[in-house]
Amino acid sequence: MRLGGRLQAAIEVLSEIETRHRPVPDALKDWGLSHRFAGSGDRAAISNLVHDALRKKLSHGFIMDGDRPQDLAVATLLRQWNITPEELAAALEGDRFAPEIPIVSHMETCLARDLSDAPAHVRADIPEWLTGAFERAFGSGWIEEAAALAARPPLDLRVNTLMASRDQVLAAFEDRKPHAARLAPQAVRFEAGQGPERQIAAASEVSFARGWFEIQDEGSQIAAGLVGARSGETVLDYCAGGGGKSLAMAAAMANQGCILAYDADRRRLAPMVERIRRSGAEIIDIRERAGELAGFEGKVDRVLIDAPCTGTGTWRRRPDAKWRISEKNIADRVSDQDKVLDAASAFVRPGGELAYVTCSLLPEENTDRVEAFLARHPEFEPFGLDRRWSETVADPSVPLPQAGHGPGLLLSPARTGTDGFYFAGFRRKA
Repeated sequence: MRLGGRLQAAIEVLSEIETRHRPVPDALKDWGLSHRFAGSGDRAAISNLVHDALRKKLSHGFIMDGDRPQDLAVATLLRQWNITPEELAAALEGDRFAPEIPIVSHMETCLARDLSDAPAHVRADIPEWLTGAFERAFGSGWIEEAAALAARPPLDLRVNTLMASRDQVLAAFEDRKPHAARLAPQAVRFEAGQGPERQIAAASEVSFARGWFEIQDEGSQIAAGLVGARSGETVLDYCAGGGGKSLAMAAAMANQGCILAYDADRRRLAPMVERIRRSGAEIIDIRERAGELAGFEGKVDRVLIDAPCTGTGTWRRRPDAKWRISEKNIADRVSDQDKVLDAASAFVRPGGELAYVTCSLLPEENTDRVEAFLARHPEFEPFGLDRRWSETVADPSVPLPQAGHGPGLLLSPARTGTDGFYFAGFRRKA
């Protein structure tokens, strides 16, 4: 397909997302099924166009003075793919599959608009009603922090030290130009591509089947490391999901000890079975029902709560979620978070630790929940994270990403080059 066909396809997918409120993966999949002639390169380019357009939906609309799917798709090519109006017009000329686009002079006028004249939430590319939450989280730099969520994310791998070394994984991908990430000691990073460029399909590699690595954002790896799990301990991963953090902790514990992996939604645990087999992690014990944790109350060394949340820290990867979030979503997650904090804390032994993690950047889900938990549970106290941070990250000179107010750390694309994660740690008084 030429650029014109790819552009028209992206416009069709964006229209489907807007009019039928469909998730991006579903809309892209259906387009691909009905256009089987499109090759893998075409599908990747169309997917990139759609995701890039949604990441900067508001600023694109401001620049183009319109937010129709066509406006967003054209703005993506001009602003993010660095195609000039003249180059775009020339590429589409004579292409019967190409959509009609504005004339060159109009596109040049649009690009000349000064984004600094736009409202703050437009410059930040977030829903206007969330500006207060972002300002609470990040203070005066909130616009830059929010705008960083509109960039393409890198691809991060976590080297499974039970099966391989980071040097081995780097060598396996030598032709793809990966590099050791700055913070997580076992992270390998592939920087985000440009324009139609496809991201590497790491899960299709032989080294993945051999268990050498897992696909895991560097921020998630850091959060798992901050738990501080050590060989011989008993650890409870209370909201284990697919098991990414359980697997990371099993490697950190050198397969010595016990990790109880539990999730209230048993279906989310299913992928862990194959991941455990591939990784060689022998100490993970999947518990499908809450009753299977009976007898561990007050006896676990460390409890990790990777809490259900709105996922605002992952907007780089799921930009459509940015425009679907609602106050009800937040209220529902806050209720869930309070419940899991209360339930999971019962398993911590005296002197043991409780770690609370979200992939959200909203104070309502982070520091507010921590303060409410401590008010309900005076038997717990927060512990300082300065030393834990320096012991966890590969480059301890990186400043501690302290949350804006209240206890805990707040990672973000702008601060740490990772997805957004919040981490707070508590110790049960002896």
